[in-house]
Amino acid sequence: MRFRAPLTLSPSSRQSGLLLAAAFITFAVGAACMHSYTVFLIAFIEAFGWSRAESSIAYSVSQLVTGATSPLVGILVDRLGPQRLVLMGGFLLAIGLVASAFAHALWQVIVLYGVVMTLGANCLGLVVFVPILSRRFVRNRGMAVAIVQSANGFARAVSAPLSQVLIAGLGWRGAYLAQGGFMAAAFLPLAALFRSSERGRSGTAAGGHTTIPGGWTLRRAMRTPHFWLLSLVYVFTGLGSFLVALHQLAFAVTVGFDKLYAAEVLGLGALLSLPGVIVTGILSDHVGREISAIVTYGTSIFGVACAMFITSPDQHLLLWLHSCFFGLTWGARGPAITAKTADLFPGPHLGTILGAITIGTGIGSATGAWMAGWIFDVTGSYEVAFGLSIFFYVCGGVAFWMVRRPPAVDC
Repeated sequence: MRFRAPLTLSPSSRQSGLLLAAAFITFAVGAACMHSYTVFLIAFIEAFGWSRAESSIAYSVSQLVTGATSPLVGILVDRLGPQRLVLMGGFLLAIGLVASAFAHALWQVIVLYGVVMTLGANCLGLVVFVPILSRRFVRNRGMAVAIVQSANGFARAVSAPLSQVLIAGLGWRGAYLAQGGFMAAAFLPLAALFRSSERGRSGTAAGGHTTIPGGWTLRRAMRTPHFWLLSLVYVFTGLGSFLVALHQLAFAVTVGFDKLYAAEVLGLGALLSLPGVIVTGILSDHVGREISAIVTYGTSIFGVACAMFITSPDQHLLLWLHSCFFGLTWGARGPAITAKTADLFPGPHLGTILGAITIGTGIGSATGAWMAGWIFDVTGSYEVAFGLSIFFYVCGGVAFWMVRRPPAVDC
């Protein structure tokens, strides 16, 4: 009888796996703090009497700041590596959360959430982790990005019910203090996870994609239609998603659903984004980024359409269908779009290029979040906002399909 030696992972594989886990945890913590605003929005309306549009301003500013600072974050991570970014981001996020507990005016919420906390969360976001993961996971790039991206959905699923419980027990000010205390205790250990992370440069392309002498730079990338089409994809996807996402709970409460029940249903739906994002990311490695993204656009459209038919709190099935189908593909386009960017523009400047393209997300998300609130204030309903969401999802799918061929190398 022959004995086989147990299978072991190489040090490089173990390090890559630990890095992937660290990116997931860090992204999840930062995203959870930011996604809780959907619950605080209702608390602000009740406490200060702000309109839906006014309550949405801080969130819209946050999305604009996210987009505007993404190029800077991309440049910094290319030069400094993720550990220092996580340190800076965690510190800013902790300061913003604690200070938010003492806010008494709209402008204070806008500055603290829209600027301070957003800058912090952006340093714990996808732009920070994609460059190093793209170099570590060459053949499974879509899967690696998908796993980290799924942290966004996990955070969204956990943050809504947890924040509702904290607000119910401690009040919204106490809830902010609790979150700030947690972040203050967590950001140093989170940064330590990236102590031995790779900062190496790589100008080679993977997976058979063509590269150019010296690698892609931002200037060279901007000369291709692919750069601008991907920017439009981010704009359209941000519009489609945030015409719905920020106001999901407010919509359900307005229809007549209990706040905690609605938060639980929407949270469980968001939890489905974990398998949804990972499956679509893996799918993008095998059937192509474009087909994977088109499937997710269609699934999201079905989820939004279900919400458009909800008119009373008795329609529990429609609320569950909306929550599950919209939640299943929340963030699921991210791995395909991000991996496609890495496919098209590989090299040592990927963080900078990705950061520049991500400006589109800020523009679309900010506009969609504010527009949905404004539409409700004007019409007394979210129906028009949800219809526009479907329209922009279709536009995003068309734009992404147009980048299926690699750009010419002599641009």
